[in-house]
Amino acid sequence: MKNTDHIHMGHGSGGTLTQELIDQIILKHLNNPILAQKHDGALLPNIGQIAISTDSFVINPIFFKGGNIGSLAVHGTVNDVAMCGAIPQYLSLAFIIEEGLPLTDFEKVVQSISAAAQESGVQIVTGDTKVVEKNKGDKIFINTTGIGKLHPKSAILSSRIAVGDKILLNANIAQHGIAILSQREGLQFESDILSDSTNLNHLVSDLLDVFGPRIKLFRDPTRGGLGSVLHELASEIEMGIHIEEKRLPIDKQVAAACEMLGLDPLHVANEGVFLCVVAAEIANDVWQYMQNHPKGKNANIIGEICSSPASKVLLESLIGGHRLVSPLIGQQLPRIC
Repeated sequence: MKNTDHIHMGHGSGGTLTQELIDQIILKHLNNPILAQKHDGALLPNIGQIAISTDSFVINPIFFKGGNIGSLAVHGTVNDVAMCGAIPQYLSLAFIIEEGLPLTDFEKVVQSISAAAQESGVQIVTGDTKVVEKNKGDKIFINTTGIGKLHPKSAILSSRIAVGDKILLNANIAQHGIAILSQREGLQFESDILSDSTNLNHLVSDLLDVFGPRIKLFRDPTRGGLGSVLHELASEIEMGIHIEEKRLPIDKQVAAACEMLGLDPLHVANEGVFLCVVAAEIANDVWQYMQNHPKGKNANIIGEICSSPASKVLLESLIGGHRLVSPLIGQQLPRIC
């Protein structure tokens, strides 16, 4: 990897350094056709079209405006299974707890896991608990694995994407990252900025019920933000992606915070956002359907798939200029999920 021989925080950003770590070390030794897809989850075709995804949560602080590490762990894993075009059903749950964590805090985390699981329609079916010495962890880490069955109308494959397909987002971007940063750094804004952490599986399933295989792809732009996911997708399909800044859904307060802090909202983490790529002829219908759903009321069509510039993301600014969206190289915000 470029200019480093040690792991550092940028390798966990979800951007370029993360991809280098995956490509140059992990896939070098563990590669197989399923893992090579580099999705947040995987379909296991030989055992009845089962989707599986695993994730670890190390967020700091563990309690934040809009949720906590427990609800985040459920939402994040359920959403990753849903992005495969599957219906989440079961979760495993493993805790690594630092000695000294108040039992009241641990119970609050478990209670929020229970509530999030019930809302998402999944069951916690197995787990593990480990405790490490004080100062050998950071309060609590959570690992989850989600399992679900492929939706019968799902055909989620990036290889099906074609020039002219439209790209939609379901919700405002950059909400989660700014909420965590403001609490972590003690920043005050005119109104509370809440994390957007939520389960998206019901909206995804409803969209597949109605539109089926005309929806070609789902992706959730978590750690590296929307810009990183779009850049990964453009490289994967070897086509261009054109998006319009005026169509990007973002709360005014969040946009102002990003500008004040010098952060690009395209690279700020999300936890309640997904993009979908759909055939052009259904884009407006999908948009209207999403806007009538509680998890899609701020949805918008943000751009489309183009033939050029190949493997690049082009942003049309508010004043009509154009710029290439670069991938996230290091990190904007550490320990964000």
